[in-house]
Amino acid sequence: MTRFAISLLRLLAPLPLPWVRGLGAFLGRLLYALVGSRRRIALTNLALCFPQMAAAEREALARRHFEVFVQAWLDRAWLWHARPEVVRERLQMTGAVHELAGTAPTLLFAPHFVGLDAGATALSQQIPREFATIFTTQSNPTVDIWVARGRQRFGNAKLYNRADGIKPVVAALRAGEPVYLLPDMDFGARDSVFVPFYGVPAATVPSLARFARLGRARVVPVVTRLTAAGYEVQILPGWDGFPGPDAVADTALMNERLQGYIDTMPEQYFWVHKRFKTRPPGAPPVY
Repeated sequence: MTRFAISLLRLLAPLPLPWVRGLGAFLGRLLYALVGSRRRIALTNLALCFPQMAAAEREALARRHFEVFVQAWLDRAWLWHARPEVVRERLQMTGAVHELAGTAPTLLFAPHFVGLDAGATALSQQIPREFATIFTTQSNPTVDIWVARGRQRFGNAKLYNRADGIKPVVAALRAGEPVYLLPDMDFGARDSVFVPFYGVPAATVPSLARFARLGRARVVPVVTRLTAAGYEVQILPGWDGFPGPDAVADTALMNERLQGYIDTMPEQYFWVHKRFKTRPPGAPPVY
């Protein structure tokens, strides 16, 4: 079944983008209606992060999130299987692209927006540097191989397994390979600190500050936005004075700046993830 599903995705690759996006919107609405567990997670996250919104407004936001989530998932068909010139045409890089020039150690802060894989593809295709990222092995071996091949499609991407620890990542940074880091999920209590995320204590790994310090790297945010024409991959100016002397304060600052990015396109953040699964001692569960 997995191979069959991947074959179907390959069939989507040459289709006009509006067709793929239309299918994604339809399937997203269907998913919102049928998958109650994920719908409840998204609505819980939105209620915690946007208590000022009316319930109907949060429900509309959650529905739109499911649509763009599925649209971005289906976009992997053309990201990983369409002709290279089609991929390049649909991926627009904007902003402080000059931050990626040269060989200086660079840590790319890539928050969990639905366009994560599009951003990584644009970097590896359009920037003449070898990039690296950290991945977690997929439970399905066939999916794991497909994802790895897709992310390495344009050759300028190294994948480091999370289980291998930090040494390969630090070595990559010091060797001048920009590392695409996704540190804004709940990875459990181990090695995490509790810092505010929209005013709610959230277990957050301080890996952005840690890798920046160990790799002597400049942090450059990469925010990818799904658009009607494909994706806009925005390179933001690097953070001055980061990391500071306090990793907890640095991690709180990361979340604060992330909130600013989310506020510009709240429907595109990963609300289906249990961001508040790990709770401070004595705090009740929210899911």
